Amino acid sequence: MIKKHGHKWIVIALAVLLCGCGREKASAESPKPEPKILVTREGTKTQEDLQQVSDVKETGDAEDLAVDEPEILVFRDVFGEEYETTINPNIPSNPFINDKFIHNGDMLTYDDESYDCKLGIDVSHHQGSIDWKSVKDQGYDFAFLRIGYRGYGKEGSLNRDRTFEANYENAKAAGLSVGVYFFAQAISETEAAEEADYVLNILNGRELELPVVYDPETILDDEARTDNVSAEQFTKNTKEFCKIIKDAGYTPMIYSNMLWEAFELDLEDLSDIDIWYADYEDVPQTPYNFVFWQYSNTGKVAGVRGSVDLDIWLKPKSR
Repeated sequence: MIKKHGHKWIVIALAVLLCGCGREKASAESPKPEPKILVTREGTKTQEDLQQVSDVKETGDAEDLAVDEPEILVFRDVFGEEYETTINPNIPSNPFINDKFIHNGDMLTYDDESYDCKLGIDVSHHQGSIDWKSVKDQGYDFAFLRIGYRGYGKEGSLNRDRTFEANYENAKAAGLSVGVYFFAQAISETEAAEEADYVLNILNGRELELPVVYDPETILDDEARTDNVSAEQFTKNTKEFCKIIKDAGYTPMIYSNMLWEAFELDLEDLSDIDIWYADYEDVPQTPYNFVFWQYSNTGKVAGVRGSVDLDIWLKPKSR
């Protein structure tokens, strides 16, 4: 997801990211250039700065480091650019073992008998008409459907995804479990509540096997109404949307990626809500817990025109 902000570091960081549900995104196979600068909350750090820290650690000169130095994560976006963030120990941690993720072409498995893992896709009108029986026959068991979106222009009108009704009926008829997501552009809690009410009006009490997902999207190469929304406000908007969805009897969830987890959303304040995590590396880079992983945006699935997002549901058998 791309977001523009008044803070220098976030402008640099989010100007290079493209990661959104059910729409065209940059390929995870993009070249991975040697990073020149790492962007942190405290500003930019050169490779020389980081090497000095590394040298101190290797030589054991602990007196040169803070006694309670926080754990640092260096992660990569879909363009191969690297960033650095402090890991928050108060957020539930990633329980998965990287070596247990096994890729076989577009298919992904997690080799752990304590998890019941299923594969799925997420779509919007960009995929056009879908043959859901073909999708099911290839081993995909669930789908997240875009139910609607708010325009990113100044008016920010609310719109229903024009393929939602057909996708909902046909995916369920083919035997897939279904959840929905909303492409959000709220700039306030009032607008986030409006988005939640809009989703509930479309659902009109319909059954969902999977969550209703808040997808706080950002816009690449264009001005958007959320350009100046602060990280604090994004978190408030997310909480408001999810509260209304939960109060209506549905399960809320948040769509996110590592840039959002590092620089936008306060996951500690949102720790009671499950995460649908997007990352196109071979293994998830996040140090934090998640339930669904969107592991590819270039999947090829019979019955779906063009590329489609691929997801894995990592459900503990005890849940």
